[in-house]
Amino acid sequence: MYSMQNYDDSDLLITGIGITSAIGQGKSLFVQKLLKGQDAFGIMQRPGRQNKTSFIGAEISSLTNPERLSKRLLRTASYTDKVAMITLHEAWDEAKLDEMDSSRIGLVIGGSNFKQRELLENFEKYAERIDFIRPTYGLSFMDSDLCGFCTEQFGIKGMAYTVGSASASGHMAIIQAIQAVQTGQVDICIALGALMDLSYLECQSLRLLGAMGSDRYAEEPSRACRPFDKQRDGFIYGEACGAVVIERAGTAEKRRVQPYAMLKGWAVRMDGNRNPNPSYEGEVRVIQNALRHANLSANEIDYINPHGTGSVIGDEIELAAIRDCQLSHAYINGTKSIIGHGLSAAGTVEIIATLLQMKEARLHPTRNLENPIDTSFNWVRDQSIPHAIEHALNLSFGFGGINTAICLQKA
Repeated sequence: MYSMQNYDDSDLLITGIGITSAIGQGKSLFVQKLLKGQDAFGIMQRPGRQNKTSFIGAEISSLTNPERLSKRLLRTASYTDKVAMITLHEAWDEAKLDEMDSSRIGLVIGGSNFKQRELLENFEKYAERIDFIRPTYGLSFMDSDLCGFCTEQFGIKGMAYTVGSASASGHMAIIQAIQAVQTGQVDICIALGALMDLSYLECQSLRLLGAMGSDRYAEEPSRACRPFDKQRDGFIYGEACGAVVIERAGTAEKRRVQPYAMLKGWAVRMDGNRNPNPSYEGEVRVIQNALRHANLSANEIDYINPHGTGSVIGDEIELAAIRDCQLSHAYINGTKSIIGHGLSAAGTVEIIATLLQMKEARLHPTRNLENPIDTSFNWVRDQSIPHAIEHALNLSFGFGGINTAICLQKA
């Protein structure tokens, strides 16, 4: 049985998680399918996602609303809002946050421009009858509206805001939540990586950028998402949302909640570059800084959850950075190969994937890793394997030269 005596009161812990993805709603189903490598890729069907081009992705098939959620709020909620509230509900209950003073709970939402598909649908529906548009559109087009839905539903009265860092948004939300607890703004802070609801406009522009695949596997969607494989041709989108609860050990002890892991170290570094291309120097620097902050040597890291999108350039640069930071010995797998790239949610969801693998003492497979671009790494390939993670490194990178890294220690 875990004892809080293992920690100082000031140690920062993750005490609750919530997850919704295309492979399942809730952590039990999510980890079950993750360890089996069971994907949900196909031609996307959600209205507003297809135009002249058929885009491959992984979409959530159905949602179950907990009884607690306000039916009044759900009636006017966007798809992103609904998924966020469902996901937050799971983390909230697990961490027993009803026992806390709501004025001492904060929320940081990772992402920006969450509702692009809904905005496009509004434009198409009301372009010729603008007088009939809902007045509430004046609220819903703002990112802050997602904060409003979540704080009203759960009675959160501490700080709350959104932070946009492209595909590193989920990580950035966690780092901002950590700092909110460290500085005493709140006693507990929830980091939520929000579902970025793409329309066909974003999908098409990301294809034209060379970021999103896949022409090569247009007829075989389940083979399209292939991080670190020689036949990769870009990322494949996946709907997802994740929430983690962050607090000090002393606060968690009062509610007798069991932590998943300790947050050992983290870092953010910019490349000084507006463009989408990755930077070897920036990735090396952020890894080294996170390890230094965690007071961990490279040898102590025994598992890496990489950014690993399937980018033609990005995957090679990321592996070079990991190798040159003396981390080639650590087990490495690609979560996006199973669930797709959640963009703003990716960093939070992949932290959750790491935590669940820690708990299960088992690593999930990497789908479609048939010909790794570098065979010298300690890959987890087509089958899950047993492994008790002690120290994990998570990486997330975003357009605009954003590099983030987080180190976790098993509870």
